[in-house]
Amino acid sequence: MKKRRNSQLGSQDSRYRALAEFRYHIREYLHFGDQAAKLAGLEPKQYQLLLAVKGLPDDVSPTVSVLAHHLRTRHHSTVELVNRAERNGLVTRSRNGNFVLVQLTKKGERILERAVDKRMRQLRIAGPILVKALQQLINSDESKSRT
Repeated sequence: MKKRRNSQLGSQDSRYRALAEFRYHIREYLHFGDQAAKLAGLEPKQYQLLLAVKGLPDDVSPTVSVLAHHLRTRHHSTVELVNRAERNGLVTRSRNGNFVLVQLTKKGERILERAVDKRMRQLRIAGPILVKALQQLINSDESKSRT
């Protein structure tokens, strides 16, 4: 009876290890992204803003509210981020009725492109590591559900 309990604990431990490993690799990838943004001349939050504007589906307007949702920030924090990006010549604002739309400038496009190129190169390296860590996590959870 005791061995079964120990094997169940070992199974639980492997889930925690797999989750911790996956989280570690995600954080590593995000940290590299922050560094790539800085090398491209952007603060990490500005990079995230530019990427959110550029990455929205065609049928979604880049309003401050939408961007706040995508960035998972409060509306007033997003407004301040847009203010800083506008002062740096990365975005422009325009009004459409009650909505404020945010668009990338040519400078914002160029800088974003440099940062994305670096991120994509890193993703080619980090991607397989993240996939392996995720697969280990899924496998450890599947083995738990079978016990």
